[in-house]
Amino acid sequence: MCQKRIVDNSSPLCYTFHRMTEFLISVITATAIQIIGLVGIFFILGFLLSKLQEWTQKNYFRSVGWKGILWTAWIGTPIHELGHIFFAKLFRHRITRVAIFQPNADTGELGHVDHSYSPSSLYQKIGNFFIGAAPMIFGSLVLFALVYWLLPNGDAAFLPLTEKHGSLNGALSAIRKTLGAFLSWENGRQWYFWLFLYISFSIGSHLAPSKADRKSMWSGLRWIIGVLLLLNIFTVLFRLDATRYILASAKYLSIAASLFVYALIISFAHWVFSLGLRVVARR
Repeated sequence: MCQKRIVDNSSPLCYTFHRMTEFLISVITATAIQIIGLVGIFFILGFLLSKLQEWTQKNYFRSVGWKGILWTAWIGTPIHELGHIFFAKLFRHRITRVAIFQPNADTGELGHVDHSYSPSSLYQKIGNFFIGAAPMIFGSLVLFALVYWLLPNGDAAFLPLTEKHGSLNGALSAIRKTLGAFLSWENGRQWYFWLFLYISFSIGSHLAPSKADRKSMWSGLRWIIGVLLLLNIFTVLFRLDATRYILASAKYLSIAASLFVYALIISFAHWVFSLGLRVVARR
């Protein structure tokens, strides 16, 4: 009945309600698209990395015990914690306690960084998201650097992941090319390739956000959503398209996405290796 009155333009109240509904839908839709475009990659690949890390460590624990986890943790955990430290400093958090590598077989803890922030600082509260995601970002950058330092064809091997792919088949083809370049016969005959593989496995096994890290990410995400909601209220009100500009700036995240995909490839290869070790241990 209200819809009919809107069409007849006979009910200002219904018309106002209809316009307000359209306005709220526009604001929420724009915010959702922007959030997915800006930080969706962190949650999707973060979840996949966390699962691979969990399965890999479980394979080690069941094949060679706690020491199986430590053989990668002594390199991977410090990189993980240094990522937290770097972003905590960047967002001006106060670091209260640091354990770069402090394994505890009883709790399963390998290291930690404790930090605090000012509840009145929006910048610091938003920083919680990036501090939680820091191991992914920092660890992926270190993996990328290893490609250039230790592999003679590193730049060419990584290049397919940085290209645009219009379909799933295109993305899978890029991954196959990268794996083929890394696992080439020529690389396998070089000692530094095996050093690269070991260090990569060590970092890749410990760059996924922990449970505490994911909690920090959600804490920061709430404030990012709040800022975008306020921004979209004004832009929709004045008929401006903020989404187009935000997603245009998000194109630079394709570099981060390619780094995360590379880290995912390394983590998957490590999981396969740990699975093979578990099968051998059963025999």
